[in-house]
Amino acid sequence: MRYAAPLTTKEAVSLLANAKGKAFVLAGGTDLLVRMRGDYIEPDLLVDIKRITATQDIKKSANGFRIGASVPCAALNENAGLVKAWPGVVEAANLIGSDQIQSRCTMVGNLCNASPAADTIPAMVAAQASAVIVGPAGRRTLAVEKVVIGPGKTSLKKGELIEAITLPKRPAKSGDAYLRFIPRTEMDIAVCSAGVNLTLDAQGVVKAARVALGAVAPTVVLVPDAAKAIVGTKLDSAALERLAKACEAACAPIDDKRGTVEFRTEVAGVLARRAAKIAYERAGGK
Repeated sequence: MRYAAPLTTKEAVSLLANAKGKAFVLAGGTDLLVRMRGDYIEPDLLVDIKRITATQDIKKSANGFRIGASVPCAALNENAGLVKAWPGVVEAANLIGSDQIQSRCTMVGNLCNASPAADTIPAMVAAQASAVIVGPAGRRTLAVEKVVIGPGKTSLKKGELIEAITLPKRPAKSGDAYLRFIPRTEMDIAVCSAGVNLTLDAQGVVKAARVALGAVAPTVVLVPDAAKAIVGTKLDSAALERLAKACEAACAPIDDKRGTVEFRTEVAGVLARRAAKIAYERAGGK
């Protein structure tokens, strides 16, 4: 196996594009190294991106936030501006693993691992986050919900890597939230999860919303019907019930030892309803 630690994204792309055999990107390594030690994969090339300046920082601009691909999840919680603007996204990232794992794991790694139960993906999809992708053909931006195309599979092409995640500028009177259900109190994989992001008008009426569900389908599910159910309301009980029903209708989960189809479907609606209420309060709704 060959190991490389390039200093620029361009160099990393060249290494990946010209690699013979199986090439993998290393950021935090909390998924990749476990799979290597378990003999699930045998890389011919590891491209460590942590030394690339463009992947190392959280930057705020007039357009929102840019989070580098090698920024550990623990660093998100230390950025007061990011926590204030996107608390749901930060909360989701903070649920990955233990304190030790938090110092290494990354949002981009969680995205590229492409698990249906990934914690950061529903929160990012609800937040309308995008991935900054660099490859042999140049740079492109792709909505996060279009990155993962199946369990363990992404739409990234040979030679491409994600350099950063971008979160849009937070509109006034907006809020987001992420919740998951796990059998244990911590350090477990979501049986189902929900991310909600909404914006209110001056009267406290929901004027825009996005609802995303995790672990209820092969990929995270964006549920437009759930958003429609609460737009134009002050999140009354009838609107929340319509939201829950829309989420249940969007579910296509599997039966396994961690949860049945029926359980995941019902709990997805419950979590979406609770997350919507938290997001509404964060947006200034009463």
